Amino acid sequence: MGFPILSAICFMPILTALIVFFIPQHNLRALKTVPIVMMGLNLILSLYCFISYDVAAGGFQFMEKIAVVPDLGINYIMAVDGISMPLVLLTSMIIFAGTCISFDMDDRVKEFYIFLMILVTGVYGVFLTQNLLFFYIFFEFALVPMYPLIGIWGSKRKEYAAMKLVLYLLIGSVFVLIGIITMYLYAAQPEALGFYTLDMQALFDVNYPANIQIFVYGLMALGLGFLVKMFPFHTWSPLGYAAAPTAVSMLHAGVIVKLGGYGLIRLAVSCFPDGAHFWAPVIALLCMVNIVYGACIALVQHDLKLLVGYACVSHMGYILLGVATLNAMSLSGAVSQMVAHGLMTSCYFALIGYIYHQAGTRDLTRFQGLAKQMPKMAVAFSMVSLACLGLPGMFNFVAEFLIFMGSFTSEKVIFGFLSYRVLSIIAISGIVITATYCLRAVRRMFMGPRDPQWDHMKDIHGIYLVAPVVLLAGLLAFGIWPYHITDMVQSGVAPMLVKLSQSTMGGIF
Repeated sequence: MGFPILSAICFMPILTALIVFFIPQHNLRALKTVPIVMMGLNLILSLYCFISYDVAAGGFQFMEKIAVVPDLGINYIMAVDGISMPLVLLTSMIIFAGTCISFDMDDRVKEFYIFLMILVTGVYGVFLTQNLLFFYIFFEFALVPMYPLIGIWGSKRKEYAAMKLVLYLLIGSVFVLIGIITMYLYAAQPEALGFYTLDMQALFDVNYPANIQIFVYGLMALGLGFLVKMFPFHTWSPLGYAAAPTAVSMLHAGVIVKLGGYGLIRLAVSCFPDGAHFWAPVIALLCMVNIVYGACIALVQHDLKLLVGYACVSHMGYILLGVATLNAMSLSGAVSQMVAHGLMTSCYFALIGYIYHQAGTRDLTRFQGLAKQMPKMAVAFSMVSLACLGLPGMFNFVAEFLIFMGSFTSEKVIFGFLSYRVLSIIAISGIVITATYCLRAVRRMFMGPRDPQWDHMKDIHGIYLVAPVVLLAGLLAFGIWPYHITDMVQSGVAPMLVKLSQSTMGGIF
């Protein structure tokens, strides 16, 4: 085994936390600079892996394996495939941007960065590990630090938001744990593998009975539904966004909620094709509520963070639609949408956080004419708003197009008359509502006469400008040249399609 690059990426944040721990509390510049430098190095490592990934070969690459407790099937395994590799790069881009935009942090800086680094280690671990025990451990690592990060450094109703967020997500994780234990115990049966294992690649090859597939997929969909904000388990999310500090909002919206979609595809769809087909109509109907309801609620919000928070609820519906359609185009679109949505929402929160730090308010109705003193901010905010509404040239358009084409061409029917084509038309209508609140926010904040009360506000500059530049560059690069990332995703989805095509299970309706 060569240089363990994936372990380096995963545990670089822990190393950063240790370095920060030994820096004196009064040395604020070092406390803020070290995470930026270390996460910049992590971004370079992730880019190297992304560029070096052999799309033609596909499968799991950069494999690292160490036996821990072999008799119980517990092994330390790190690897990436076409699904997880783009999400690892996404995480690196967002945490680097988050450390840059947090340079104005001045309250308990050391503790903030330590908790932030622990959180991002959990996110990396979920995307990189190939052992279910470590998957669950990293999953909890990504959730628990959210409580102090929001409860201490948050704003508006931060204690309530932190408690609600963590309780909802921990309840969901219990259902995921029950599903994992069921997979582990069945794999040891003589008709399955005949030995205990938690290695995902071994569990992928187990032919689970239909009743177990339906049961465990339902548990996974319920548990991960809390995280992916599937209606009606979404209520924790907008409050969490609104209360969280900027970097935490970026990670929360950009990658943490994507853990739910990733878990659904990596665990539930891959291992339980019969269960996926059985529950697909339920997920398809619920995601329609996500799309339309989330967009309509965003339409009436005045708090900028709540507006983007409910927009996220709406856009996660598109990911769920891709997962529910279960064909090559829609699943590829769902993973691509995770990347596009992560870049877009984290950029939104970076810009909103910068404005809030200077203005002391996020009330949309109080701003006007900001483009005159903040032209760079106006350009960046307008670009990310155009990405949100799916403008061609941005990666969001590519991802949503794949999802809509996949669902529109699906021949599945719910209740005997409601086709996926109708659902895709409803989903597309959500774009109209999205365009309304995005363009209205741009017009209200940046157009019109200059308001003297905001003359003290400075345009985004210096280290703070790095965040929107990096994130918007990703949206544009993947939007103009999408083939490398979409081909990579398709290589990861291909093995699942073989199992899905062999399933004869119909939907619940």
